[in-house]
Amino acid sequence: MRNYIFKNNIKKKVNIGKLVCLARSYRKHAEEMHTTITKNPLIFLKPASSIIFTGESIIMPTISKCLHHEVELGVIISKNCKNAKQKDALDFVLGYCVALDITARDLQDEAKKFGWPWTIAKGFDTFAPISEVVLKEKIPDPNNLDLLLKVNGKLKQCSNTKFMIYSVEKIIEFISGIMTLEEGDLILTGTPEGVGEIVKGDILEANLGAFCSLKVDIR
Repeated sequence: MRNYIFKNNIKKKVNIGKLVCLARSYRKHAEEMHTTITKNPLIFLKPASSIIFTGESIIMPTISKCLHHEVELGVIISKNCKNAKQKDALDFVLGYCVALDITARDLQDEAKKFGWPWTIAKGFDTFAPISEVVLKEKIPDPNNLDLLLKVNGKLKQCSNTKFMIYSVEKIIEFISGIMTLEEGDLILTGTPEGVGEIVKGDILEANLGAFCSLKVDIR
């Protein structure tokens, strides 16, 4: 099992747990995907084996011909969290990171067509690159953070978490009402508009404001 890497060489050993991911959490992204937003967060899971770190590579699966990038805020859980209330939700946060939710879009489109789960399209090894973790004390407001992604040096996604339909506190309240969040679990809070195709040889660079960054390639 892999552990998180913390910024500034902070020595912590926290195992990576389950990945709980949001879809359609930014209105403009829902619009560009020609889908509707929902009253409550729409969630799905990715395996911990999809995690890679900066300097590593996204591996293009042989059964997909179309990968898309999705830059997101990641929220790492510090302790068991069940039925949290919004006013207490951030008490269960260890820190934050910038992450990529890589999607095999052709496989996802097929799954949507037949009403199938998205697990195959989202769950390949290497499909969740994450940066070093910044402890929550260093980030005063997770609901006002710049998100940026460049592909081969060209800006592709640029937004702010203030445009999320659901606050981080609401997201934690909702998920913990369904399943227990445990130490090391990672919430990927969804992507803003600007998603697009990536191919072998591309270099992806993501930033969460000035707090942390991520750089990976595709092969």
